[in-house]
Amino acid sequence: MNKPELEFHLPAGPWTAPAGAAEGIEERVLAEDPTGAHRTALVRWAPGTDTSADGVTRHDFWEEVWILQGDLHDLTLDETFPQGSYACRPPGMPHGPWTTAEGVTMLVFTYPQV
Repeated sequence: MNKPELEFHLPAGPWTAPAGAAEGIEERVLAEDPTGAHRTALVRWAPGTDTSADGVTRHDFWEEVWILQGDLHDLTLDETFPQGSYACRPPGMPHGPWTTAEGVTMLVFTYPQV
């Protein structure tokens, strides 16, 4: 399935809390196919967000993340990733848990394994 055709515009969709996400996490979906399998979203975490309770995360889909503002601290790696950092994670790749002291905004692409 394909995402919709969208020419340049200012996204105005609502910021919503994804199902099962830690407190302080919101997303604004920019585009997605009808099934939701292929999606592009802005994801923001409020200052002080901590996903420790969720433990290490693994997805059954590809995930690409580019940090637009702020930074994200990986508690497993004990490494902080600043603005401009990029990740490309294949299905099943372990990552996190995470914290952010100042907050972070990310551009996130997800799509299924082929």
